[in-house]
Amino acid sequence: MFPKGLIVSAQALEGNPFRNSQALALMAEAAQIGGASAIRANGFEDISAMRKRVTIPIIGIDKKKDPTGRTVITPDFEGAKRIKEAGASIIALDATFYPSTIKEDTKTLISRIHNELGLMVMADISTADEAVEAARLGADAVSTTLAGYVPGALHTDDELYTPNFKLIEDIVSKKLPVSLVAEGRFWNPIDLKEALNIGADAVVIGKAITNPMAITRYFMTALKEEN
Repeated sequence: MFPKGLIVSAQALEGNPFRNSQALALMAEAAQIGGASAIRANGFEDISAMRKRVTIPIIGIDKKKDPTGRTVITPDFEGAKRIKEAGASIIALDATFYPSTIKEDTKTLISRIHNELGLMVMADISTADEAVEAARLGADAVSTTLAGYVPGALHTDDELYTPNFKLIEDIVSKKLPVSLVAEGRFWNPIDLKEALNIGADAVVIGKAITNPMAITRYFMTALKEEN
């Protein structure tokens, strides 16, 4: 059964002091103690460290850059296999229509993850049409992870702290036979509850819980608005 409720993403990019697998594993453990239903994490080292500290499901991803410099989420089977070996319980992958030379065929990749790895698949999408197609291709869940993060359709600065509720509503209206995960720019409990009320089964929150730099900037924005 796909995790419901609050899923916490524990990730850190280079340049972040928390770009350390052991530090992120502690964050994942703290999130579990706090009540998270699952953890989202990137890469073999981070997932391996977290699996030693948490018992809840880990939604694993393997981020790779293609020749254009774009970051693609779990574009191939070898990456999916590696993060399963690290301890991932579910594999998330890029199921957008945006092309990349390193992306394997989505239908084949989902099928191989199901049949050869025995794991569920969460399709990261950016539009309702992509969600419909991902469900048709066999994904167990669709997530709004990439809404506002694909070339040509980036979110504006004004939307930095605002989830895409319209997209969640659009996907709910499709009545897809898969779990719906809301992800992207969630910063407060009110927005989390709104997404669940609309019809999402789970909400992923990352920076607002596990990135002190981003949290500090969020509060600094409020100070600047006051001035």
